[in-house]
Amino acid sequence: MPSEISLSDVRTIVGTEVGVSDWIMVDQTMINAFADATDDHQFIHVDPERAKETAFGGTIAHGFLTLSLLSAMNFNCVPKIREQTMGVNYGFDKIRFMSPVKAGTRVRGRFKLAEARLRGAGMMMLTYEVTVEIENERKPALTATWITITQFDPKDRPEDF
Repeated sequence: MPSEISLSDVRTIVGTEVGVSDWIMVDQTMINAFADATDDHQFIHVDPERAKETAFGGTIAHGFLTLSLLSAMNFNCVPKIREQTMGVNYGFDKIRFMSPVKAGTRVRGRFKLAEARLRGAGMMMLTYEVTVEIENERKPALTATWITITQFDPKDRPEDF
C-alpha cells in the first residue's frame, strides 16, 4: 500500500486491508501515565504485586488505553490522502475489548477500509474495521468499527466518486 493516495483513488481500496502498524510496547510506565491522566487507578492496572494474585497474573492496560493507541497506529500505517486539509475522529459504531493487554506486551493495529462516502462538498467519511493484535497471542485485544472524516477543498472533489 502506498504511503499516500489521492481522493479519487480511495474508492479503489475500499474492502481491502490498508495498513498494519508497527508494534507498540505497552509497559507499566505507559499504563501508570494513562491511569494518572484518566484518574483510573484500579489495582489491576497500577499495583503489580496485588495484580499478580488475579487471573491476569499481573497488571493489564486499561481498555481505553489500548483504544487510544489507534490514532498512533493509524498515523503509522494508513495511507494519507493527498488532498486532505484536516482529519477528525467522528466516533465508533462498535468496540469490543476481546482480551487483556498485559504490561510489557506489544500491540499493533490492522486497518481495513470498509466504506468511503462523500459528505457534502468537501468531506469524506471513512469507516475502518480495526483489529488490535497482541504479539504472540491468538485472540486480539480489541476490534472496532471506527469512523473518521477527511476534509478537503471542494475543488478537489472527485467527479466520479
